[in-house]
Amino acid sequence: MKRREILKTLSMLPLAGAIGNSGSLVTSAQAAPASKRDLFKEFGIRTFINASGYFTSLSGSLMQHDAADAIRETATSFCRLEDVQDKVGERIASLLHAESAMVTAGAFSALMLGTAGVLSGTDQKKVSQIPRLEGSGMKTEVILQKAHNDGYAHALTNCGVKLITVETVEDLEKAISEKTAMMYFINYQSSLGKIQHKEWLELARKHRIPTMIDMAADLPPKENLWKFHDMGFDLVCVSGGKFMRGPQSTGILSGKKELIAAARMSAPPRGSNIGRGMKVNKEEIFGLYIALEHFINTDQEKEWKMLEDRIAVIAKEAASVPGVKAELIPLPLINRIPTLNISWDKSKIKLENLAAVLRNGNPSIEVMGGQGGSINVTSHMLKKDEVKIVASRIREELFKALV
Repeated sequence: MKRREILKTLSMLPLAGAIGNSGSLVTSAQAAPASKRDLFKEFGIRTFINASGYFTSLSGSLMQHDAADAIRETATSFCRLEDVQDKVGERIASLLHAESAMVTAGAFSALMLGTAGVLSGTDQKKVSQIPRLEGSGMKTEVILQKAHNDGYAHALTNCGVKLITVETVEDLEKAISEKTAMMYFINYQSSLGKIQHKEWLELARKHRIPTMIDMAADLPPKENLWKFHDMGFDLVCVSGGKFMRGPQSTGILSGKKELIAAARMSAPPRGSNIGRGMKVNKEEIFGLYIALEHFINTDQEKEWKMLEDRIAVIAKEAASVPGVKAELIPLPLINRIPTLNISWDKSKIKLENLAAVLRNGNPSIEVMGGQGGSINVTSHMLKKDEVKIVASRIREELFKALV
């Protein structure tokens, strides 16, 4: 079926969701059109209003409706997976100011495959030896700042490398040796490190060492998608299932042509190697591309204003309760979205765990826990009609707890 025929068929079906302020169509499930089954209900799975954010444990984000359309449309025909990665990767690279790109099974997968590519190059024997690096002839160490050594660095050590942590330029110069394979940087931790992006790159170029940056959740702004290529990083890793709202299980690895080619040697369907479990199907690749295209073409300022307006509605309702403060918190480098902190005077309001109360209420609402028992609320995962529901429920529970 052609795209217009599929869309015509879909338009005749009852809608299981709603069209949000951003024009996003959310359907109940990607099941066969004839199905009337509510699978969440059938399996006894709680659904909720997401005022928390695009966290993996909360099933990420809701896909853009055109990304979901792309998944349905491309599920009806066979093709060679390598052809899809070639063609879609080329298009993605052109959007990101990169030489080459590939779709991965999330940002963690991008980190792991990127590291594998740096280690092995396109030597098939070396590809098959990762993570058994001893005696392979491959370099075995990756340098990163101490402040950047978080849990996601497991993606690198999964490839068999040893992490060498440094704090100062002097530490870095001493750490570099013939074993150094790569210099790794985490964008959201940059303010905690003593060496910033530009100097990190200058030192890497001086010693001819490949660089990789993790910016998995550092959107918006959309300019971050090409900023780090323009700066000179050799590999850039980003998630596709967060603010971009592509398939939750996708990510992008982009950068130098030879390094992407090497990374793909460890990616499916290239044999039984370290990346074999990181399969991305054709539908996800196309869905991610469409979500990326949609994200780049979105009016960023208009969308930001919408998010702020929605937060303002919730803030106004919460602050109408005596003893309650509702304030925007400073934007971090990661998950850069308007976030409202709601706190209250515990001498006036006896409420120990508002997050749990909202979760267990009807409708169920997920928020983040804040400092001192407060809550943090975001609006970017809310549908248009859910904003007032969240605002009303928060106000209701705070009022009920007034002494």
